[in-house]
Order: sequence, then structure tokens, then C-alpha cells
Amino acid sequence: MTKIYGLKNCDTCRKAVKALPDAVLVDVRAEGMPTGLLSRAYEKFGQALLNTRSTTWRALSEAERAGAPLDLIGAHPALMKRPLIVAGDQMFLGWNATTEAGVRAAG
Repeated sequence: MTKIYGLKNCDTCRKAVKALPDAVLVDVRAEGMPTGLLSRAYEKFGQALLNTRSTTWRALSEAERAGAPLDLIGAHPALMKRPLIVAGDQMFLGWNATTEAGVRAAG
């Protein structure tokens, strides 16, 4: 089963859900993010997992921004780059044509 981790009101996540109708959207703000999955995603994507272009990031103080990325995402789920897609044993970050092709191939 393909799962899309993101926010239900995120335009990019909605595009992914529309393109992948069999996938399940997990709203990380409402449902949280499984710790093990978040750790694995950080191992794979590193700093790219942290969305430093978001409004939430800009609202943080310099001291808060210096925190550990996984702690920041845990405290502020909107800081995770979206969507994080898990298809089988593969993970994809963001949404574009390349990601869509990869998800379909893994799915």
C-alpha cells in the first residue's frame, strides 16, 4: 500500500493524492509521523527533509532553527518537505514527474 505523508491542505500533497488514487494520505499534523519512518526518511534524504522555505520555518527564532531536524519536525510537522511517499520499501520526497514515475514503478 502506498502512503503519502503530508498535510491535507497542502496543494502539492493534493496533487499527489489525485495522481495516486489508491494511495492513502496520512495528515502528519493530525495523525503525527511514525518515529521510525521519520528517522529512516532523514537517513535517506538528510537536510532535504527539512522545508526551510516554509512559513513555519521563517517564524522560528534562530535558536529554534538550530535544533535537531527530527526534533523540529516532531514539534512542527509542517516543517517536513512534502509529500513523503512510501511505496513498498521505497521512499520518495516531493512531487514532480520523476517522483510520480518512480512511485508508479514501485507501486
